[in-house]
Amino acid sequence: MNINELSKQYDFEGKTVVITGGAGVLGGEMACALVGCNANVVILDRDPALADQVVRRFETTKGKYLVVKGDVLSKESLEEAAAEIVRHFGRIDCLINGAGGNNPKATTDPEQSFFDLTTESFRFVSDLNLLGTILPCQVFGKYMVDQKSGIILNVSSMNAFRPLTRIPAYSAAKAAVSNFTQWLAVHMAQEYSPNIRVNAVAPGFFLTEQNRFLLTEKESGGLTARGRKIIDHTPMGRFGKPEDLLGAMLWLLSPASEFVTGIVLPVDGGFSAYSGV
Repeated sequence: MNINELSKQYDFEGKTVVITGGAGVLGGEMACALVGCNANVVILDRDPALADQVVRRFETTKGKYLVVKGDVLSKESLEEAAAEIVRHFGRIDCLINGAGGNNPKATTDPEQSFFDLTTESFRFVSDLNLLGTILPCQVFGKYMVDQKSGIILNVSSMNAFRPLTRIPAYSAAKAAVSNFTQWLAVHMAQEYSPNIRVNAVAPGFFLTEQNRFLLTEKESGGLTARGRKIIDHTPMGRFGKPEDLLGAMLWLLSPASEFVTGIVLPVDGGFSAYSGV
């Protein structure tokens, strides 16, 4: 394969990519990269106004974009969004399940033990991360089945490899996302089409607005005790940047990975490989 053929594999012109949580830090970075690679990018969010800050970053390219309101925990909402997307772009080629997150009420700390965590807080985190991945796969994946082709990229976490202290609900939910990714990859290939691929990326420790002051001190910007532990166990010695996910994302969405399905790819600076000694 020559260099021109290789570069064409990362040209997404005519491909429609739906990103749930596309207005967030990581989803927004993915959206910008894909518009730059000429894709038709759909930012799906419960609050479409949040996408304004992402859209402002789009450069003039062949890529197009659409902002659509959608709730990943409502199948009806997702079906309405899917119909709007198909009316606008004609098809759905790729789905990135970027929506997810934790909740302080499902996190242990000196004032809140594991035994104090409520059923509601566990259910909220589990639903947001697991059902918030499954339902979009059902709705948008059905279009891929009808087309006999498509790519689903889920977002798992380091917590799926090694459960982390203090966040039991999030760790369990992301482990379930990894398991579901493998299950769905086999199901789609065997039951519908080998041209429907399902994979996941598992980010390591990325600084986001959600965890910034858990890992760094608000006043000084220095590392918290938890942040220091993470850096000490990350061979590359730093937190991830949103753009660190882009290479893995583009590869898994492109024809360059057309024989890859059912994997959960760590993007973690070596965290999952390091035993601590």
